Amino acid sequence: MADLKDFAEQLVNLTVKEVNELATILKDEYGIEPAAAAAVAVAGPAAGGDAEEAQTEFDVILKAAGGSKLAVVKLVKELTGLGLKEAKGLVDDAPSPIKEGVAKDEAEALKAQLEEAGAEVELK
Repeated sequence: MADLKDFAEQLVNLTVKEVNELATILKDEYGIEPAAAAAVAVAGPAAGGDAEEAQTEFDVILKAAGGSKLAVVKLVKELTGLGLKEAKGLVDDAPSPIKEGVAKDEAEALKAQLEEAGAEVELK
């Protein structure tokens, strides 16, 4: 049974290039269509993926202002450097991006500040 677990772990840890090679081998040598191998491609990155494929840039998205809209507008103004009218527009048009392409630490700090002010925030 341990051999099957090892085999499953090897499949899950395949890179995209290796999955494509596997699909070609399965089709050419065994007559198995690549759709069967596509399931491995989908399962692979979801299960972990390589460190090189880890997301390095995040978008901070304001989903909703919450109960304390004025505090959120003021904080968005402060965090983005926008004018009051533009910050209010961003909050009113939620969901809307507050900052895009920022590092994970900065994105998490922004999220924490906005949530502390009462906003609903997500990172993408």
